[in-house]
Amino acid sequence: MIPESTHNHPSFKKSFGFAIKGCITALKTERNICVMVALALASIIAGFIVKLDTTGWVVVLLGSGMVLSAELINTSIETVVDLASPEMHPLAARAKDIAAAAVWVLCMFVACAGLLVFARALCC
Repeated sequence: MIPESTHNHPSFKKSFGFAIKGCITALKTERNICVMVALALASIIAGFIVKLDTTGWVVVLLGSGMVLSAELINTSIETVVDLASPEMHPLAARAKDIAAAAVWVLCMFVACAGLLVFARALCC
């Protein structure tokens, strides 16, 4: 809601619809989202194959969700920056690079956690 606006917030159902629309848009337009969804699905399938324990599932599901959420946030940041600064600007590039770096850092930590989870599942 816009501050000092007289309009009410959209209903929960309508807000949920906006979120679904955003997910569909991201899947249709963003290659990295599709890659990350594929990797999350591969991790889930691998989890069934190696019969992860509850803790392993928590790590895999939370890690996958956090990476996907971070990539969606990064995409929205890049979209807003492109809207605000359609021409090339060093600060716009800096904002986009830092947002992408945040996703990359998270991916590195989640990958390490995943390796530990799957190594434990395979060894024990």
